[in-house]
Amino acid sequence: MQDLFQVKDILAQRFTGDDKIVTVVAPGRVNLIGEHTDYNDGFVLPMAIDMQTSVAARLRNDNLIRIYSVAFNETISFSLDRMGKKQNPPWSNIPRGILWALICEGIKLRGCDLVIGTGVPVGAGLSSSAAVEVGISTAILSLINFAMAPARLAKICQRAENDFVGTQCGIMDQFIIAAGKKGQALYLDCRSLDFQHIPLMLGDYRFVICHSGVKRSLVTAGYNERRFECEQGTHILQKRLKNILALRDVSIEQLEKYQSEMPEHIYRRCRHVINENNLVQQSVAALRVGNLHRFGELMIASHYSQRDNFEVSCAEVDLLVDLALGIKGVLGARLTGGGFGGCTINLVASESVATFKHMVASEYERRTNIKPQFYTTSAAQGVHCLSMGDSGSFAEGARHH
Repeated sequence: MQDLFQVKDILAQRFTGDDKIVTVVAPGRVNLIGEHTDYNDGFVLPMAIDMQTSVAARLRNDNLIRIYSVAFNETISFSLDRMGKKQNPPWSNIPRGILWALICEGIKLRGCDLVIGTGVPVGAGLSSSAAVEVGISTAILSLINFAMAPARLAKICQRAENDFVGTQCGIMDQFIIAAGKKGQALYLDCRSLDFQHIPLMLGDYRFVICHSGVKRSLVTAGYNERRFECEQGTHILQKRLKNILALRDVSIEQLEKYQSEMPEHIYRRCRHVINENNLVQQSVAALRVGNLHRFGELMIASHYSQRDNFEVSCAEVDLLVDLALGIKGVLGARLTGGGFGGCTINLVASESVATFKHMVASEYERRTNIKPQFYTTSAAQGVHCLSMGDSGSFAEGARHH
């Protein structure tokens, strides 16, 4: 991965101009627990991670947008006057979508030059797309001195993903990247958008992310299908439970009562979401008192539900979890992210991290011919503007709207 802080120099070399250059850092995220609950109005517990996307931006005096992607070594250009539909290359639709969503929000934009440097692995389930979305929107808003609350910023980025790019994601990824705090997870109610920062008292334990090497695209994978299946389940239950708006409002007892009225696979989708919401709330209670053993148990239960009820895991990811749980010092392991490949998140004793990486890597590669990647990570700061100080949000000192 390239040096994230070179994007400012790259912009100066590729695009001429006299205005100031703003550099923004947006982290990826790992979801500790609470998978596929966000678009069901439920609860999630993600944290921002210390793998980051950086964006450098500078204003222009016209309506032209020029964007260079370091990862793809490509430059695109287009006018703000023509923002209506997706274009090639595919990577360009994320920045196009962000600009489109900002305009739809009524924000008056100017042309600008941007450089995107991606330090979050693509296709790993660590929200590389959301990091780009939040990073670009923050850079552009910073250029025009337009600050907004994390909730509004996350909603704009989610709209770009849903209505322009075409992935019917929930709001979790964008929200944690916009509102994350160093050393803390984010307990988010995806209906009200109320949130609390939960200190992570890990002591002698560390979070280790393991990339299965199986990349997935949520647009083409079963993500949208799973969302539709949850909606089907909700519609069936609403015929009996008049006061429910989403699966978040349904208890396990209610689901069991009306199980016979829905197809088996729809029942299992609903069961996962309802149970997963309960696991998130139990996890918050465990982490508040530093009960890592209990949290590890909840992580494992979450993975088995994703595998058996929601069916978003795969053989490679299941193997990673099984291998991890056979190693001394591992308290918990689970699939993280949308599924269909990607990463596991593992809670590992510090003294066991090296052994964990060696044993998992050797056996996984022997059985799959894939070399896994490992990232020992910690909870990082959310999006912030380096041009205004490395430790603060760009909103500090800017005008609020």
